[in-house]
Amino acid sequence: MDRSRRAARGDGGRGPDRPRSVTLALVAGSTVLGAGVGAVLAVPVARVPARLGLRARPHPEVAAALRSPAGWALVAATAALSGATAARFGAVGVLPAYLGLVAGLVALSAIDLATYLLPNRIVFPLAGFVAVALGLGAVVDGTPGAFGRALLAGVVAFVAYAGLHLASPRGLGFGDVKLAFVLGLALGYLGWAELVLGLFLGFLFGAVVGVGLLVARRRTRRDHVPFGPFMAAGACTAILVGAAILDWWRP
Repeated sequence: MDRSRRAARGDGGRGPDRPRSVTLALVAGSTVLGAGVGAVLAVPVARVPARLGLRARPHPEVAAALRSPAGWALVAATAALSGATAARFGAVGVLPAYLGLVAGLVALSAIDLATYLLPNRIVFPLAGFVAVALGLGAVVDGTPGAFGRALLAGVVAFVAYAGLHLASPRGLGFGDVKLAFVLGLALGYLGWAELVLGLFLGFLFGAVVGVGLLVARRRTRRDHVPFGPFMAAGACTAILVGAAILDWWRP
């Protein structure tokens, strides 16, 4: 198994002589950090639907969001995903990239559900952070090949989603296209199979929920369903348990 494949399994590309440093302290610390980040993210998540600037003065809707069930759900989701991400990767150089990714995906999913938009002021900084953090992590872990693959995968995912957007602008917004680049980076670092799996799961989750809403008569065929949360769910599933799924699938 080459270094990039070992990195995909979370050992930082160092091989069997350096097992994953998954400790209770690392997972607990990442979970607490995720909870704190989730509380901070509750502010932009509340301000964007309310059409407030991210640096605007305190607003009742923002304060309410921090005390609402949705606000607590945001904190809980970010904390849980951060802990799971730390358990999956261990103490490797690319861990910060994936911790930042899952936090950003939680925020974007909440905003997309409320506004049907994936704002550039969150997507672009997230893309920059993931790219830089993966690059630095690849240097630490000694996996430059995996980082090169990540960049190529980001472009491939962007182009693929751009084609789908041109074919059906109503079905897939351009915000989804930009998010695909971010997901391509993160999934591509792990491997091409993980990239395909993560993108496929996004469509699968979206289709299952969409059909369920139609059957329950909560939506009609003409209603738009935000796709960003399903993209995020598919990517997170592939990142956290993709290796197990692929091992089960392969003979």
